[in-house]
Amino acid sequence: MVKVCQSTIIDAPVDEVWAILRDFNGHDRWHPAIAFSEIEGGDPADAVGAVRHFRLADGGELREQLLALSDKDHRLSYCLLEAPLPLMGYVASVRLKPVTDGNATFWEWRSEFHPPAHRRDELVRLVAEGIYQAGFAAVRSLLRRGNLGTPVEARPSRAVAAAMPSASVPRVVSTLAPGQAATTRAIVVGRYGGPEELQLREIALPQPAPNEVQIRHTVIGVNFIDVYCRTGFFDLLQPPGVPGMEAAGVIAAVGPAVSGFSVGDRVAYACPPVGAYAERRNMAPELLVHLSDDIPDEIAAAGLLKGVAASFLLHDVHVVKRGDIVLIHAAAGGIGQLLVQWARHLGATVIATVSSDDKARIVERLGAHHAIVYSRENFAEAVMRLTGGMGANIAYDAVGNDTFAGSLAALAVRGHLVSFGQASGPVGNWDIGRFASRSLTISRPNYAHYTDTPEKLAPHVGRFFQALRQGVVRVEAPTRYDLANAADAHRDLESRRTTGALVLLP
Repeated sequence: MVKVCQSTIIDAPVDEVWAILRDFNGHDRWHPAIAFSEIEGGDPADAVGAVRHFRLADGGELREQLLALSDKDHRLSYCLLEAPLPLMGYVASVRLKPVTDGNATFWEWRSEFHPPAHRRDELVRLVAEGIYQAGFAAVRSLLRRGNLGTPVEARPSRAVAAAMPSASVPRVVSTLAPGQAATTRAIVVGRYGGPEELQLREIALPQPAPNEVQIRHTVIGVNFIDVYCRTGFFDLLQPPGVPGMEAAGVIAAVGPAVSGFSVGDRVAYACPPVGAYAERRNMAPELLVHLSDDIPDEIAAAGLLKGVAASFLLHDVHVVKRGDIVLIHAAAGGIGQLLVQWARHLGATVIATVSSDDKARIVERLGAHHAIVYSRENFAEAVMRLTGGMGANIAYDAVGNDTFAGSLAALAVRGHLVSFGQASGPVGNWDIGRFASRSLTISRPNYAHYTDTPEKLAPHVGRFFQALRQGVVRVEAPTRYDLANAADAHRDLESRRTTGALVLLP
């Protein structure tokens, strides 16, 4: 892979420069190499997934697809679908920033692609000079003239004219492997916000890079971390982008630098980068997990992230042992159910909190010794009553604002509160001096810090799969939604209308 990056300063305000560049169908009005451009299918030019079909001044034709566009960040990215040059896997981005000293704009244009070795230098020079530097000069000239509606003369720069084939050459060479899809359906978050921001789109899917595999998803996991990404509470997703950190599927293509994975392998994952809410995706394989025949795709997609999290919560963040009293909030949820079963197996006394009588019956069936319904009694007082005033040795709390204070009040001397989520909102500021009265310990584990390398991840995956095989835990059949209905899944998850895991079916 080669990476090309060029930048310049344009003597104009960032909004004026952005007004020119954000029009994905407007490059024929300013770039000297482009003679004509149109958006296929009549889509808006700023719609993620839009494809522009354009002709060069010498007759060559290309197709490119808009992958992302952010007016807030003055940034867009796109990929090459078809071209008369072997710019394999070409993905580019344009980024603008205001220059603080003066009313000017910093413009960065970068890309990466895989050229044939014998043409590497030629193609890098073409991109850097014939496309990027020629484009800088053209926009600078356009702004100096002050007439944004006047097209730049459609005459290719020398670098472009020398490198581009003439119209007598076959006009399009696919940059994709035979039979490989150029696009895929995906859920795109166009901006941070509510479930309504989850929109089904057709997005570009370039062939995998040499160090990547392409996965055809069969089942996609839905987790509360996806809500945090959608709302912007976590910065794992930069709009517009595809959420999702968990899925199972089949390897559809393998890059030449990849070892240990083959087309047809069943795999699952529960890790960044986000992008699971799609029919297909490309990703590096380091954190992929091979699935054996006894682990169904649906169970893997519904349980891997939660099972791995339960593993490090129960065995690393706090080592639960026989005789411990464990308080588990939202116990009827996906990870809550695993914590209840696993903690019971480890010999702990399990106190579960839930929001309804129906959920109380579920967690009791899974092994909870006591189930507390929030609406009926104060759970901190109930824990003290059930433990004879001693309190819980450990509390697992993913609810956050609504339960944090009560969790502290429910702990025993030298008790440990593990706060691993905040579905009801941030917990606020606390004076740690207050914790000294009972020598309390607070943990806020980050999933990635326990799983971001194969060496860290493997023990938790092995422990979870072994627990499944031995019947220590079971993953109930998840609630299923079509991929197009991801917004409904998020609404149900946030309103606590569901129990167990949720999945999307592509």
